[in-house]
Amino acid sequence: MRLNYMKLKKVFVTLAVSAALFSCSTPTNIVYMQDTYDDALIEAVKSNPIRLKPMDQISVIVNCREPQIAAMFNLPYLTRRLGEAQSLSGSSGNIGNMNTANAISGYTVDSEGCIDFPVLGKIFVQGLTRAEATEHIKELLIQSNQIKDPVVTIEFMNLGFSVLGEVSRPGRYRIDRDEFTVLDAISLAGDLNINGERENITVIRDFGKDGERFYKMNLTKAESVFNSPAYYMEQGDIVYVTPNPKRRRESTEVANSAFTPSFWISLVSAVTSVTSTIVVLLTK
Repeated sequence: MRLNYMKLKKVFVTLAVSAALFSCSTPTNIVYMQDTYDDALIEAVKSNPIRLKPMDQISVIVNCREPQIAAMFNLPYLTRRLGEAQSLSGSSGNIGNMNTANAISGYTVDSEGCIDFPVLGKIFVQGLTRAEATEHIKELLIQSNQIKDPVVTIEFMNLGFSVLGEVSRPGRYRIDRDEFTVLDAISLAGDLNINGERENITVIRDFGKDGERFYKMNLTKAESVFNSPAYYMEQGDIVYVTPNPKRRRESTEVANSAFTPSFWISLVSAVTSVTSTIVVLLTK
């Protein structure tokens, strides 16, 4: 009897320790850029300014010393209802509301890559960066002999990207400047939650008729991030954060109860009860 009791005790202890270790394991791949050190220098991929595509919307403001002449080349202000929501999330990650009754009109790049500009007519801008489009319109204004000293300002209006998966605030966000990085995108979405797989980030980019291209990066390795062709975001990009194995297990009905700490606590309690019962029976 004494021998049987000792064997049962060893089995119970083994089960309890195994359950505790499994349920209390600490993730090791949470920290970003683990391959860096103090004063490390990692060269990033070459900057890739955003280039205009069909269906992009931009604002173009022309100024000069004579406001009446400049007004000929500017679209009128649009009147909006107060509190009307914009189509994209603001830089803070929340849907922005219009606080004023007036908003700047915009030009939409058509399927031929052109905008219909006042007085000058059709202007081809597809494939141009914001700086290149600004200089191009400025040159056309000077060539028209109507403005000698134009100042042209172009801003993005509807350019955005989406963040999906295991982040705090998935959604669609605005690109408000050039050199907008994937780290900026993740930051706007509130960073990865604890269930996000840092080693498996996917950026999906649209190449029009050529289809979609997928880029993979590992946030725990700096070189994987900064050397990725998708480090700098483009309009229409989709960032997808893959759920880690724990999250994927929890998504199934069976695993919801089979691999959670509460399950192992219940299991240990049940084993304890059964073991105690057997011990009592054997010692009688």
